[in-house]
This record gives sequence, C-alpha cells and structure tokens, in this order.
Amino acid sequence: MNAASRKIEPGMDTQNSRALLNLRELLLRGEFRPGERLSELPLVARLGVSRTPIRLALERLAQEGLLEPVPSGGFLVRSFTLSDIWDAIEMRGVLEGTAARLASERLENVSELTAIRSFSAEMDAFVPPNEESFPRYLDLNEAFHAAMVDLAKSPMLRRTLDRVFALPFASPSALVFARLRLPRAAEIIAIGQEHHHAIVEAIEHRQGTRAEALAREHARLARRNLEAALHDQEVLSAVPGGALVRLPSR
Repeated sequence: MNAASRKIEPGMDTQNSRALLNLRELLLRGEFRPGERLSELPLVARLGVSRTPIRLALERLAQEGLLEPVPSGGFLVRSFTLSDIWDAIEMRGVLEGTAARLASERLENVSELTAIRSFSAEMDAFVPPNEESFPRYLDLNEAFHAAMVDLAKSPMLRRTLDRVFALPFASPSALVFARLRLPRAAEIIAIGQEHHHAIVEAIEHRQGTRAEALAREHARLARRNLEAALHDQEVLSAVPGGALVRLPSR
C-alpha cells in the first residue's frame, strides 16, 4: 500500500475516507483493467458501503487523474504512458525542490530540524531494508518527505504536492516497493539516504539553491528505479500502479 492509499483525508468522515482509500488501493493493485468501466452499484457490493461514499470516491479519483468520467455515466480506469509518468516524477522534483528551498529560507531555528533529523537517523539503521524492516523504512521515508514540506511552511505547496503524490509513481515511496528486487538495489537506496542527509545539511546552512537541486535530483531516483523495473515484468507488477502503465509496443 502506498502513502496515498494509506492516508486518511482530512475533513472526511470515516466511511467516505475508507471508501476512497480502498478504491484507490484496488486501482493501484491492478484489480481493474485500464479502460474498464466502473459504476457505483457493483462497487457498493464489493466495498460494503453505501452509494454516497462510492460516488464521492469516484469523483475524487477522477480529480486525481486515476479515473476518467464517461459522459453517459460511470468512470473509466485510466492508463498512463511513460511520458505521463516521467512528467509526474518531474513535477514532484520541481515541487519538492521548491519545498527544500523554502525550508532553507524560512528556517528560524535549527531546533525545527529535530524531527527530520530523527527520521533520517533511524532510516540509517535500515539501509538497505529487508522484507522484515521494509514497512518501517517506508513509513520513515514518507515521514522524512512530509517533514521537509512542513519546514517549507507553505499550505499551498502542500496541497499541490498532495495532488501530485496521488498519481502512480509520483509519491516519495511509490517505487521503494521495486527497489528491493532491482539490480544494484542497495546502491540506489544508499544514494537516496545520502541525499536525505545532504538536504537536511543544506537546509540547516540556509543553502537554498543547493537544497533545491538536491531534492530535485533525489526525485529523479524514482525514474531510475522505474526504468530498471520496466525490464522485469515481475518487478513492475509489484509496483503500485504498475498495471496501469501503457508500455510502447516493441
């Protein structure tokens, strides 16, 4: 389950939020085929909730870009080209780079770095993670990135990032699932952790341009991971959203 699917949406009641999380999870797991039509009644039976939460979930997932409304009613499951995915990863890099720069510019006291440092330090113990330590590593990675955005002190930026993270492969941990199975996995994860340390250091020293460049480079690791995963269908199938990728014909 990725961060987007685990997150409880603020301001939503439990039934609505659970319907959203569960339906998003089904989509990212490949339970529905690209182009498949989804409608409320079958999902009511499958998810065990009433029509209103299902309708709201479908509308929200259409806003996020995972579904496409059909004029005659219902929604189609979207597929994503490689260009779509590269663009989403690039947008994440631009936005997280902006977050790192703003964090360095708006830092008032180094004590504000306590949380992000603790996440990074604990992650050091799990590099590289194994199957047993993976869930904790994933949570810490998500917490690190959220803490960086918190340091930017920009609600507008956070809202925009949340929309981008909802897309397949764009969230900070979207491709961590694949890393454990990829060639040179340990090396790539170690590089990512070096980036974490360097980003915190740049923010601490108010080096905005450096912090921004590091965060953008860190996001590009996701592209490296996906490029490697594309050559192994078994690995790709384990990645949330992998079933929605429309690969070019060979």
